[in-house]
Amino acid sequence: MLHNWHDLIKNKAVDQVSTLLADDVTLFSPVIHTPIKGKKVVSMYLTAAFHTFLNGTFKYDREFSGDNSAVLEFSLSVNGIDINGIDMITWNEQGKITEFKVMIRPYKALNMINDQMTAMLDKLKQQSVS
Repeated sequence: MLHNWHDLIKNKAVDQVSTLLADDVTLFSPVIHTPIKGKKVVSMYLTAAFHTFLNGTFKYDREFSGDNSAVLEFSLSVNGIDINGIDMITWNEQGKITEFKVMIRPYKALNMINDQMTAMLDKLKQQSVS
């Protein structure tokens, strides 16, 4: 599963994110206090995250993995702010992501990422309605 995730990130294959998600996937966002559930909605949030994060500076620095879970530490720079965080990913026997949890620091980066992702989500929602 991790190989597929890394390929998706490396190739910026945003349109492929839903192929890695289980139908009942849950996303825990650093800015939304309730879990986001379901393949369609989580896919939309991760797509917005990709548009925000995959700006040429994003990289995974370290990886800790078990049989069906991993913690991936990442870093990037957005608008002159150095950001780091972790993606905590759990997947099922079929290799589909069942849980995705994101943590980000510093606080001012969290607010900026929230603003950028909110704008991207609005854009994605408008495109899906059209």
